[in-house]
Amino acid sequence: MSRISEKIRYVGVNDLSKVIFEGMWPLPFGVSYNSYLVVDEKVALIDTAEAGFAPEYLDNIRRELCGRKIDYLVINHMEPDHSSLISMIREEYPQVRIVGNAKTVPMIKGYHGIADNIHVVKDGDSISLGESTLTFYMTPMVHWPETMMTYFNEEKTLFSGDAFGTFGAVEGTVLDSGAVLAGRTDSRTDTFEAFRDEMRRYYSNIVGKFGQTVQAALKKLSGLEISRICSTHGPVWEKFIPQVVSCYDRLSRYEAEKGVCIVYGSMYGNTAGAAKALAAELAKRGVPHVLHNLCTENVSYAYRDVFLYDTLAVGSPTYNNDIFPPVGNFMRGVCARLVKNRKFVAFGSYTWAGASVKLLNEMAAGLGFSLISEGLSFPQAFSSEKCDMEALADRICSEVSPC
Repeated sequence: MSRISEKIRYVGVNDLSKVIFEGMWPLPFGVSYNSYLVVDEKVALIDTAEAGFAPEYLDNIRRELCGRKIDYLVINHMEPDHSSLISMIREEYPQVRIVGNAKTVPMIKGYHGIADNIHVVKDGDSISLGESTLTFYMTPMVHWPETMMTYFNEEKTLFSGDAFGTFGAVEGTVLDSGAVLAGRTDSRTDTFEAFRDEMRRYYSNIVGKFGQTVQAALKKLSGLEISRICSTHGPVWEKFIPQVVSCYDRLSRYEAEKGVCIVYGSMYGNTAGAAKALAAELAKRGVPHVLHNLCTENVSYAYRDVFLYDTLAVGSPTYNNDIFPPVGNFMRGVCARLVKNRKFVAFGSYTWAGASVKLLNEMAAGLGFSLISEGLSFPQAFSSEKCDMEALADRICSEVSPC
């Protein structure tokens, strides 16, 4: 479905071939690069798409315009998955006027060598397409410095850039009343439920550290009546706008559900044994939890669940008198995301000198996490005699939920 309304046309594309986004994040369900036309007396194209999809993308535009020209190209965000085809659009429609803010201009020149026929807008500025008016709102650092959002006043539609986006290609209609997450095999009750995990993973992986500026953007936009959100990734939100906005609000305030995210790395299976024993004890007590092995899975999923649950349990052996590198990298990522309001416990094995638990506690304390205990640092092989996981699970349980 390309027609979102009489004046708004979807011209985006699905990417089902890319397996890693930004060279880091897995795409088990693909990803969409969303772009939109607003068609009136004049025509505005909102953002472009990733470079590898130029022929398909241009065909989508031509099919909708039937020979008409594009008057404005609005650039909400300069990240290349949305701006790679600016030069192509300029070549195809040489009269097009690019619309962006002052921070966009040097990026357009740097990426495309374009410095002419650019209309620079400030917060609250508008352009008229005839009966349709587009108003621009600056939302810097959501999640680049030049990011802005475009509001189609007459249809109460917010073109939000990456905000409210999600991993996952969209099959069927792009509208959330019927959109399907590509490749999803299990049954989900609605579109928001189907995309929610990928929305949380997208936020935690891409936007995670910018909670303060996301909150500022939500505050700025709170006075707008919004009937439709057209993000650059994922479904067009109409039916589930309250759930989507609430999700981003909670994530950007680092609010979390009660439960435990257990994350570990293990060299020879001893720290892994402790992690699995802790998970088993939490399961006996009915405590919600997830278990992530950083040596066998992409850290993307661990970050997702750090944003899901209010307690983080991290296991690492001591390695060269330091934290085991996969775990240390994970913790640096947690620090980089400025995660707040979490409870924390560390555990891990060592052979002749234990350091990892102490260093993990120091990193957690630096984030203001509440330490549930001093942690469990045990020598050589894991055993229940060395590690009283029942007692640790009881301690966690008392903090997380009644058992």
